[in-house]
Amino acid sequence: MLKKITSSQNPYIKSLLKLKEKSRERNQTKLFLIEGKRELSLAIKGGFNIKTLLFYPDLFSETEAKSFLHYGVEVIEVSKEVFQKLAHRDGTEGVLALAECKMHKLSDLNLSKANPLILVAEAPEKPGNIGALLRTADAANVDAVIIANPKTDLYNPNIIRSSVGCVFTNQIATGTTHEVISFLKDHNIAIYCASLQSAKNYTEIDLTHPTAIVVGTEDAGLSAEWTNSATQNIIIPMQGTIDSMNVSVAAGILLFEAKRQRKFL
Repeated sequence: MLKKITSSQNPYIKSLLKLKEKSRERNQTKLFLIEGKRELSLAIKGGFNIKTLLFYPDLFSETEAKSFLHYGVEVIEVSKEVFQKLAHRDGTEGVLALAECKMHKLSDLNLSKANPLILVAEAPEKPGNIGALLRTADAANVDAVIIANPKTDLYNPNIIRSSVGCVFTNQIATGTTHEVISFLKDHNIAIYCASLQSAKNYTEIDLTHPTAIVVGTEDAGLSAEWTNSATQNIIIPMQGTIDSMNVSVAAGILLFEAKRQRKFL
């Protein structure tokens, strides 16, 4: 018989709610919640350790849930009340999972290609922007995403949702701006910063060698540490009234120019 939990006041369910709502809890326990079939399948594909599966049988079959027992995953049936309490969004297919966070160390990045293409984002804070950046990176099939001076933990439910699970399949690392710059220089990766200062048109730059495209926040841009360390600052010429665009859109333009130059390899 599977374990069942029917009350949202259950201490275990309360602990899961803390993981859902509090970044500090996720950082301390190194655990987080995954919601939805697609996100769960992508987390498994990305090599995440799934500890517990929780399912609501009216939406997710017991047979499918029990299949996880073969992989050493604890399986718990929950009531509608419990599931609705834990679910972050409407339309979820009746399944949640408790998983272990990854460490996302720079030293763990596997840059096996001769000319890696990396997206670096400095101090992104809005979960929606981070999710969009991860989707853009996935679309361009970059070799890694590095977040410098992160302001939001990667397992925020809104990042998981807005990234459509790409947070699980992208190779991601985090570090301070100083650490990331040192890492890129140690690996002989050219640094191209999206900036207005002393910048060249992005189409004039050779992006076929080991390259890091670096973007900052829409309001503050990149710090001086980045622009001063750049191989070259680059600009996307604007033809309208404003002088900036959404950070994920800018990243997409720059990354796909690099892919075009590399003939989409």
